[in-house]
Amino acid sequence: MRVTLVILLLAACGSSGHTPVSTAGFEQIPAEPQRAGDPAKGYDYLINGGYITCGIPQSLYSRVFGPPAAADKLTGRTGENASLPYFYSAATSSEGIQVVSANCLTCHGSKINGKLVVGLGAAAGDFTSDPSTDVDAAGSLISDPTEKAEWQRFDDRMHAIAGYTQTKTIGVNPADNLTASLMAHRDPSTLAWSDTPLLDLPPDLVVPVDVPPWWRMSKKHAMFYTAAGRGDHARIEMAASLLCTDSVAEATAIDAAFVDVRAWIETLTPPAWPFAVDSALAAQGQTVFEASCASCHGSAGAYPNFVIPTVEVGTDPALATGASQYAARFVQWFAASFWGGVSQLDPQPGYIAPPLDGIWATAPFFHNGSVPTIEGVLDSSKRPRYWTRTFVSTDYDQAAVGWKFTAVDHGQAQEPTATRSKLYDTTQPGYGNGGHLFGDSLSDADRSAVIEYLKTL
Repeated sequence: MRVTLVILLLAACGSSGHTPVSTAGFEQIPAEPQRAGDPAKGYDYLINGGYITCGIPQSLYSRVFGPPAAADKLTGRTGENASLPYFYSAATSSEGIQVVSANCLTCHGSKINGKLVVGLGAAAGDFTSDPSTDVDAAGSLISDPTEKAEWQRFDDRMHAIAGYTQTKTIGVNPADNLTASLMAHRDPSTLAWSDTPLLDLPPDLVVPVDVPPWWRMSKKHAMFYTAAGRGDHARIEMAASLLCTDSVAEATAIDAAFVDVRAWIETLTPPAWPFAVDSALAAQGQTVFEASCASCHGSAGAYPNFVIPTVEVGTDPALATGASQYAARFVQWFAASFWGGVSQLDPQPGYIAPPLDGIWATAPFFHNGSVPTIEGVLDSSKRPRYWTRTFVSTDYDQAAVGWKFTAVDHGQAQEPTATRSKLYDTTQPGYGNGGHLFGDSLSDADRSAVIEYLKTL
């Protein structure tokens, strides 16, 4: 049932003795005005607000599921939300039915070293199965006609998007394809839902993304890996409501609350490295980093917001070549819709080099989660072609900085069906782990020093 309700990096380093990557000619994303909000109200709305207004009727959810595990509870939740795990929220539909559905923390909350971190991308999210199957099964348990109609509304939407939201591997996210498929079913002027697509749907081959941490947004001037999200960030951040929001009036109300959510996101700071650090080695690494990496990734509070062309960084180009919501027809839909009133989609043929605050917690790395450790990011010979991991948040490699993994000698085609979704196959389209070879020129000593320094950010 969870997968049903769920539907809703480094970029350039060199060496201390090596000329850093020249940023001449790279696009530098400018800052744009953002609406001011109340962070405290924003957090409350994030964890208690009803911004996803379709789902499984609350009465059915209560009959089937018990209270959440202690590790899945979140302090500050009120009302019906207090009895739900952090990744679900209760809301009231337009017909007055209380429903349960996924919330933002389904993708933007995760555990690292056994601790839940709100704002950390969900590195163990599972989007590999058909989300409509469980919804279909739930329908047989509902007898109330009004609740049945609400379930049908949700079920219809799950079937509409099911073929366009399934990833090949656990841990990566289909958000860009999901957004495109929802756009295709909505009138941009009224936001009314159409069972028949109004635009050509995106390819059913989902281009995967690794969900980035929210705390980067205090420095970034654009949203998304391709720097596509421009203008007003609050409105873009409420895009998950596309699943259920059927009118401009409803979208306007959610948008007003997301001004506060954005304000709260701007206050986030990353979790500190929880293990020991070799301070002397980290100091050496800082010198190397500032000489070779900071021109793209920033240093000492200064972050340049550079987009690195794919021809320069060399990482998997699929997402930056008009994939998913970045195809021209969806960019045009966005511009003509409620979202386009104050925001724009302007995807670039490259990836923004992210700030590296809290980088230790954000494994796996690259925009598609194809590299399990920072050691592999800085030394391409350490990147496994095929690999698996346990998806246990404490199974962490302190030396390599990232997830412990097991390299295997075969791809998904040769893996048994039961375990296939746990295998990351970098030969699959969109899942490549090439590029970002700048760290290869570092000496082993310098590379170890940079890794130690990155633990301190």
